[in-house]
Amino acid sequence: MSSASNASEKPGKVVKSDAEWREELTPEQYHVTREHGTERAFTGPYVDEKRSGLYTCVCCGEPLFSSETKFDSGTGWPSFYKPASDGIDQHDDRSWFMRRTEVRCSTCDAHLGHVFPDGPKPTGLRYCINGCALNFAPKTGDKTGDNTGGK
Repeated sequence: MSSASNASEKPGKVVKSDAEWREELTPEQYHVTREHGTERAFTGPYVDEKRSGLYTCVCCGEPLFSSETKFDSGTGWPSFYKPASDGIDQHDDRSWFMRRTEVRCSTCDAHLGHVFPDGPKPTGLRYCINGCALNFAPKTGDKTGDNTGGK
């Protein structure tokens, strides 16, 4: 299943060499976002983040998810029921003898995670996202909740 928007045609598309990505990202961020890896459950940042704010792509800064759509799925990865904008593209993923829907950043093509049809209302979707593929910008003045953005 491909997205309605074609990432290669998006204005402002971020394209960098492998060497540039390796220089800018940590080894884990590079593995997840550029090599379609997965961080181990309950080890990445933002699983327990409770503050209000915006989650952006660690590679390019594209706004991806709002804290308003984040929920505790119990899976060990940050989960959201809806993207914050059209910054997400979807692709068929038939790896590991499964059929899943991969989600990538529409601006830089970073692998973010997968979307599943077992989320809460109102969408019924669960965007299961690798925490190391995200950056978090807390809403100004929000000091509530748990800040577990680091490891």
